Amino acid sequence: MFTGGCIGGKGATPVTAYELKNYNQDLYQGKLYAEELCVAQNDVALEGYTEDTELHSAALFDLTGERVLYSYKAHERLYPASTTKIMTALLAIENANLDDQVTISGNADASSFSADAQVCGLVKGEVWTLRDLLGALLLYSGNDAATAIAEYVGGSEEAFVNMMNRRAQELMANGTHFMNPHGLHDDNHYTTAYDLYLIFNECIKHEDFVNIIQSEAYTAYYTDVDGNSQEALFTPTNLYAQGEVDVPENVTIVGGKTGTTDEAGYCLILMEKDSSDNPYISIVMGASEKPVLYEDMTSLIEAIPSGQQ
Repeated sequence: MFTGGCIGGKGATPVTAYELKNYNQDLYQGKLYAEELCVAQNDVALEGYTEDTELHSAALFDLTGERVLYSYKAHERLYPASTTKIMTALLAIENANLDDQVTISGNADASSFSADAQVCGLVKGEVWTLRDLLGALLLYSGNDAATAIAEYVGGSEEAFVNMMNRRAQELMANGTHFMNPHGLHDDNHYTTAYDLYLIFNECIKHEDFVNIIQSEAYTAYYTDVDGNSQEALFTPTNLYAQGEVDVPENVTIVGGKTGTTDEAGYCLILMEKDSSDNPYISIVMGASEKPVLYEDMTSLIEAIPSGQQ
């Protein structure tokens, strides 16, 4: 039985804190329908895709047809790892001028992160534009860039995290709670595949966001601590963009965001288009290994109906 879909209509208001605490499924779904969002209530099978039950969760959304094409544990709370950074980017785009100059603090200095954390190499006292920090955040997944953005946009990392959680509620992502702007592990930092869809769907409404995630590389220009002009080149972390994994013939991948921690496993959210330029969002969370992540994602987007109208 098909249990995902959308209907037209406008005018829904964000879910209130009371409604989130006292979850009313009918009210919640009604608001999602009113916002013309895909609604995933139960698991949905997809013809042509062999389900991998070893994954934590996976989903595929048809944005033009407003349909849930595939859903597996889409409402299960999971650790998002660096897919968190799509919310960080969204708040930066919504709340600041991307040409603003940002001075890197000690908290955002790359040396303040553990040796195994992904960093761009930011140094205290450097000056970057917010736009270039977004490039480093979304393509290279720099945790130091996430902290720099959070401190600039929110005034402090703590205040920014509060902004993240408020925005999640406004987007009706009621299975989400953030503790930091980058996704490094915290037991109380979680989301769901469906909530990631809600957040990412909002992100791709912004041209600045799409321009960055579809880039094959991003060159940032910044001023070092001695006042000298410098450049840094950032390449995408996802293997489709790197050309290391083949994209199915009927699909064009626009871009997306990776995420990996020991607790989260390997995660990936993508925007893609079919041969008729119809957009989709696909999500795979909790793959045990990187090759498994891309095998499952490729199989999932390969099952997208070719050029459907």
